[in-house]
Amino acid sequence: MSFLAGISVYPIKSFDALFGTEILVGPQGRLLHDRAYALFDAEGKYVNGKRNAKVHRLRAKFDPHAAKVTLNLQGAAASQTFHLEKDREKLEAYLAKHFGFVVTLKRDPEKGFPDDPEAWGPTILSTGTMKEVASWYPGVKPDDVWKRFRPNLVIGGVEAFWEDRLYRAEGKTVSFKIGKVAFEGVNPCRRCVVPTRDALTGEPFPDFTKIFLEKRKSKLPAWAEPTRFADTYYRLAVNTRIPASEAGKEMQIGDKVVID
Repeated sequence: MSFLAGISVYPIKSFDALFGTEILVGPQGRLLHDRAYALFDAEGKYVNGKRNAKVHRLRAKFDPHAAKVTLNLQGAAASQTFHLEKDREKLEAYLAKHFGFVVTLKRDPEKGFPDDPEAWGPTILSTGTMKEVASWYPGVKPDDVWKRFRPNLVIGGVEAFWEDRLYRAEGKTVSFKIGKVAFEGVNPCRRCVVPTRDALTGEPFPDFTKIFLEKRKSKLPAWAEPTRFADTYYRLAVNTRIPASEAGKEMQIGDKVVID
């Protein structure tokens, strides 16, 4: 009985999540509000957790209906609220002071700024996997795994690594549905440096990647496509696509997950 157990989107790429009980599929088959905004430096490169650990020290709360974000620096007594459009210059100045260089906030309301432009849909992970991965690291809880690996959709009622059923060999996809929304499972997501750090402090976990590689390889399920791990076992969660035809459909917590 696989079902949708969690939903999180990231209105500003690399910033904190916005959690909800339902989510709408927006234009171009991406989740509404997910990574609609992103920060860039003077060279046009992303300002994100991969390139700058200071991202972890920013707490963000979003009000998507009012198009506002409230930011708080770790250890700061006061927070500040900005309108994502009307206060753009003030927000950029606030962030530039934090990062120590000029930043520009950009918006793409249709395509957003996905990590994988070939698999622009939500990333999927299961509660069973989060529990299993948490057990590899002393002091790490399943919710910490969610924050570190940042999946959009979390599937409940299944065993660890159930989501490895949602991809095949390169060039092939797996069709499945969550509620009424059709998906294509594309590939297991190759991870970056971000999961190795505490999501709230940026503090690195000693030997995180080494432990992960050893455990992922030894516990790779029989249903996983082995060729997808030929280059590295540092992969977790599944990258997907949602056809543009699904725009306007809604998913909510409790929706059944069915593989075609």
